[in-house]
Amino acid sequence: MSENAWNKGLEVFDAVYGDGFSAMMKGQEDNRFSREIIENQFGNLWADEALTVREKRLLVLGATTMLGRQDLIEIQMMGALGNNEFTEEELALIPHFMLFYAGAGNCTSLVRGIEAAKARLAELKKD
Repeated sequence: MSENAWNKGLEVFDAVYGDGFSAMMKGQEDNRFSREIIENQFGNLWADEALTVREKRLLVLGATTMLGRQDLIEIQMMGALGNNEFTEEELALIPHFMLFYAGAGNCTSLVRGIEAAKARLAELKKD
């Protein structure tokens, strides 16, 4: 793929997760796995306007909740909170809704991921 596809993917990556988030990809341009993530997953799928970033994020939150991955949930929520995608009321409803689909154990990871992202964002705003 081209440098244009890489750069487009990095722009979308930052739009999804926050300005400067793509800095973690510096030096990864020749890594086949990283190129696929940046150029295809972000440059094509996340960039596709058929679904909004918020809608895509809800899908990812559902999948990561099912995996019980608090770390990935926190990353998604940092992007969502940074982009003002959810109200406090919506943030409270998301784990309540998912409880019936993902189970209490997995939703504990969702609640913890949301709370960790909120705390981390509050700390960043202090600086």
